[in-house]
Amino acid sequence: MKKLILLLLCAIACNIQAQERIILLNEGNWQADNGKISYFEDGGIVSNQWFRDVNKRKLGDTPNDIIQISNNLIAISVNWSNIIQFISPDGKSMAETEDVPNNRKLATDGRYVYVTSYGHECGTVNGYVTFTKGYVAKIDIQTFKVVATCEVGYEPEGIAYYKGHLFIANTGGYAFQEDHEYETTVSIINAETMQLVKDIDTEQINLYGKLSQSGQYLCINSPGDYYDIPAATVIFDCEKALDGDDDCFVVLEYASTYSCTMLDGNFLAIGARFTYYTNEYKFNYLVINPGEVMATDGGGGIDESLPGTMLADLQALGMPYGVYVNPYTGYIYATDAGSFAAAGALIQWSPEGVLLGRHKVYINPAHFLALPPNGDFTKIVPIVGNNRQTGDIYDLRGVRLNTPPIGKPYIQGGKKMIRY
Repeated sequence: MKKLILLLLCAIACNIQAQERIILLNEGNWQADNGKISYFEDGGIVSNQWFRDVNKRKLGDTPNDIIQISNNLIAISVNWSNIIQFISPDGKSMAETEDVPNNRKLATDGRYVYVTSYGHECGTVNGYVTFTKGYVAKIDIQTFKVVATCEVGYEPEGIAYYKGHLFIANTGGYAFQEDHEYETTVSIINAETMQLVKDIDTEQINLYGKLSQSGQYLCINSPGDYYDIPAATVIFDCEKALDGDDDCFVVLEYASTYSCTMLDGNFLAIGARFTYYTNEYKFNYLVINPGEVMATDGGGGIDESLPGTMLADLQALGMPYGVYVNPYTGYIYATDAGSFAAAGALIQWSPEGVLLGRHKVYINPAHFLALPPNGDFTKIVPIVGNNRQTGDIYDLRGVRLNTPPIGKPYIQGGKKMIRY
C-alpha cells in the first residue's frame, strides 16, 4: 500500500505541467487572403489551419488581433477583409461584424468589444458615420452591431480598457502618403458615453502596434520615422492620466516592437529598430518594470537579461515577429517570421527560460491568445513587479495568496512550486 501511494505521488509530481492551449494568428501575405490560425496544445501543433478545419472556409486577409471576451466568445480582427470574426473557444464561427473597415486592435469590458480603425466611415445601428481621422467603434456582443463610435487621431492602433476608459495610441502611420503628419498622442475615451475625454501628447511619433497592459501601466511602441527619428518606448500610467496629471508617461530609448505582460507584471519586449538608410534591423531584448520606470523617471526598471537561454535563442531567430507569456501558466512563446514569405515558427520556453521546442506554423505568425486550462475565463490583472515581494505567494494567474495551496502549482520567489 505504501509503495502504491508513493507511485501515485510520483505520477502526480511528474505530470505537473501546464495545459497549454494557444491560438496563434498567422497574418499570411497582405492582400493574398491567406490568413490562418494555428492551434497549439500541450507541446505540439494540432493544426495550422484550425479555423478552416472547424468552419470549412477561410478566415480572411491579414488577421491583426485576438482577444477573449468571455468563457464562450473570442474576437479576431481581420484587417484587410474588413471583418471582426467572433468564434467560440473550440474555433466555431459565431458571428461576424462587417461594418468596421480597416479594423486594427481590440479591447473589451466583457459586454462590448472596442476596435480601432484606420478607416473614415463606419456602419452603425443609426446609419453610416464618416470621419476625417480614424476612430474607435463600440460593438454590442449581444447583437454584434456597432452601437457607438468616437473619432480619435489619424490611424489609431493599440487600445486598452482601464477603469471605464479606453486608451488609444494614435500613429498617423499613413503620413508618408496622406496630407497629415505623424501622430504623437494617446487619446482617452469614456467607454460608456464614447466621448473623447482628452489627448495626452507623448512627443513620440507613430505610436504603432499592440499595447501591452499591466494593471494601470501600458507599454507603447514608437518605431520613429525609420530615418532620422529613432525608435522609443513609452511607459504610460493610466491612473495618473485619469487623475489629470499630464506627467503620466516616461520615454525609454529602446524599441518595444513586440511586447507582452509577464506573470509578475513586468513587460517583456523585443525591439526591432529599422532604418531605410541601411535597410537593416537592430534588436534589443528587455524586461521592463513599469512601476520602477515611473518612480525613477526612467532611471531604473530596465533589465537586458532574460531567463535561461531565451536571449541566445531569440538572437538566433531569422526575424522575431511576436512574443507572449501565457498569463495562466507563465510559459513563454515567440515567433519567427523568417523571410516573411514562407512558413514561420513558434518557439516555446518554460517559465524559467528553458527551450522546449520549435514548431512549424504558417506565414507571418504574429498574434497570440492563451485559453484558460480549466475553460473558466477571468480577466487577469497582473501584479506590478516593483510591488511584489520575494516571499509573496501567487497563483498562476498572478493573484496573491495568503498561504500556498495544497496540490496545486503556485509561484513564490519567481519559481513555480507545488505543496502536498
